[in-house]
Order: sequence, then structure tokens, then C-alpha cells
Amino acid sequence: MGILICPVCGQKLTVSGKAYTCTARHSFDIAKSGYVNLLLSKHTGKTVHGDNRFMVQARRNFLEKGYYSPLRDALCEKVHNGVILDAGCGEGYYTAGISEVLNNSEIYGIDISKTAVEFAAKRCKNITFAAASVFHIPVADSSCNSLVTIFSPYCGKEFRRVLRKGGTMFMAIPSEMHLWELKKAVYDTPYKNEVKPYELEGFGLAGKNRITYKFQLDSRQDIQSLFSMTPYYYRTGKVQQERLKALDSLEVTADFELLIYRRTL
Repeated sequence: MGILICPVCGQKLTVSGKAYTCTARHSFDIAKSGYVNLLLSKHTGKTVHGDNRFMVQARRNFLEKGYYSPLRDALCEKVHNGVILDAGCGEGYYTAGISEVLNNSEIYGIDISKTAVEFAAKRCKNITFAAASVFHIPVADSSCNSLVTIFSPYCGKEFRRVLRKGGTMFMAIPSEMHLWELKKAVYDTPYKNEVKPYELEGFGLAGKNRITYKFQLDSRQDIQSLFSMTPYYYRTGKVQQERLKALDSLEVTADFELLIYRRTL
């Protein structure tokens, strides 16, 4: 079927050879890895946005070892067949999990990081991936049955636009104790995460599931991979980073909230 639209004029995109094109003759090449870049410069600003290769590789290395598999399993138990958009898909760990469970669905993934969607496209050949911002989603109005957003920026206006009325949004957020031990190892005064109110304009909360468990990191590489894929990495000074590098093992708390919303407006 295809739900991608031209980021320039908004018309439907179709595959023509090795590119996506619209009737206005705007053309977007499909990269060798399989993704299409629908990210316009006016949507990114003057600086590079999204995770860089270092962060993407760190997250891939960490996730592939299954440390967050309980969250992925919980998500895959809830999501249902249909047209599914993973908004902020990263390197495709959760998108791939959904595809394995719902192999009859039409699945799309977008991320503002070209590196991330390149990794995702190489991993999942049966999913359509595009470099795009969640604030300017190149997807047709009311074209998705479900939208998935895992630790990604929230844009209610765009999410409501692409979801059909009554469609489902699956949102994962960190709860208050998430990565508590990691923060204790780095900061003199660690803080708990602030969990914001669940109310979202145009959505009704249909369910929530708190997923809390501890996991053991027994290598410096895994500790560094976890740290490097978090925002803390770029907010932490050299002295604090050295504390973490000295650790050979670390028990860490995973504390997620999986929220399920229905589009009401």
C-alpha cells in the first residue's frame, strides 16, 4: 500500500527504480542499506541532530545482549496487526521485535539520525525505514493503526495526525528508579527521574504497565555501552566518567513504564 508522502509537497510517494518519487517529480534516492532520506534541511536546523555513530553502536551492542528484552517482550505482547509506525526507531531493536511477532503487518520506522536508520535498514529488510523528524513525519494523514514511541521525543500534533481515530499509541518512558545505580556511580548527588503526568491532549490512557527488574553488567564494555547510549554521557565531566571506567561490574535497575493510549480526537 505505502503511506509515505513527499516532505516537500505532501503527495504520495511511490517506489520508482531505486528512488521514491511523487507526481510533482520530487525524487528521493534509496540508500544501498535500504532506507530513504526524507529529512529536509529546514527540519533539522543548523546543527547535526539525532544520535551519532558512536551512540548508535553503543546502543546496538547493549541491546543485542538482551538487557532490555523484558521491555521489548512486553511491547510485542500488546501491539497488534495493522499499519504500524515506529516514530524514533533508532537502530531498529524494538521495530525488529514487532516485525518478528507481527509478520503480516505493514511496518515503518523513522528516525532523525541517518546513522540509526542505516543500521535499522541493514537489520530489517522487510521494514520500510526513512530518515525523518517526528516533528515533520512524512506519512499520510490517518494512515496508521498503531504508533510506537520508545524513549523518543513526543509530538502530539503529528502523532494524532498520522494515527487513525481510535488508533493506538504505545509509549515507553523511564520511571523514577531507572538506571539508579549507574547515576550513583557517576554523580555525587544522584536524582530520581521525574515521571510527568500521563494526560496527553487528544489521547485517552487505555493501559499502563510498569516493568522493573535488575540486571548485572559484568564487563567494562557493557557498562560503557549503557552509559554511552544515555544522555548522561554528554552531561558528565571527565572526573565522573573516570569513576565509571574503573568499575568491572555493576548491578543496575531497569524501571520502565509502558503506556497505551487511544487517539480520541
